[in-house]
Amino acid sequence: MTEPIRVLICDDQVLIRTGLATIIDAQPDLEIAGECGDGQTAVDLVGELRPDVVVMDIRMPVLDGIAATRLLAGAGVQHPVKVLVVTTFNLDEYVYEALRAGASGFLLKDAPPDRLLQGIRTVAAGAALLDPEVTRQLVGRYAARIRPTDGAGQDIPLTPREQEVLRLIADGLSNTEIAAALVISRETVKTFVSRILTKLGLRDRVQAVVYAYRHGLVT
Repeated sequence: MTEPIRVLICDDQVLIRTGLATIIDAQPDLEIAGECGDGQTAVDLVGELRPDVVVMDIRMPVLDGIAATRLLAGAGVQHPVKVLVVTTFNLDEYVYEALRAGASGFLLKDAPPDRLLQGIRTVAAGAALLDPEVTRQLVGRYAARIRPTDGAGQDIPLTPREQEVLRLIADGLSNTEIAAALVISRETVKTFVSRILTKLGLRDRVQAVVYAYRHGLVT
């Protein structure tokens, strides 16, 4: 039998921690490894408990979630842990910084429970996760700062169909919405997304959005 995914919850609000723990622990394939209320304790507990995923808030005392994420999953970390940022703060600069710090995914706390659970499983499996609403707002906030590079649009190693999918990703569409727009299955969209990330050497959808803007595929 497959071992359950072990989750550490880090949030400074006890009520939120309890709610998340209740939802997560009710799943047969997930279990709570521990709970804490600040980023420094999360860093300490990861070394002790070795969770598979850390569900991390952003604004906390002692050490905030961004700094903690950088210590747990940032560049140069010898044994990085997967971090899923879950917060009420809807895309201010903290979101961008958390993703840069090495977070594997980002969800809003008003996301439905099934999206949270799927997010944990997705991140644990090694894939990146970004809430479609966050993608839309990320594009709106940062697109104006991303300037096309010289020779934008040239030598993009994607087929016309893959470029079309990339444009829709950059528009903030989810896989389901892309499938509806192109009249193809969600599984086909997932295959396209995976192929795009692999061909371009990108880690996740955020990097795909930046690539699309820098190469003039969207403006």
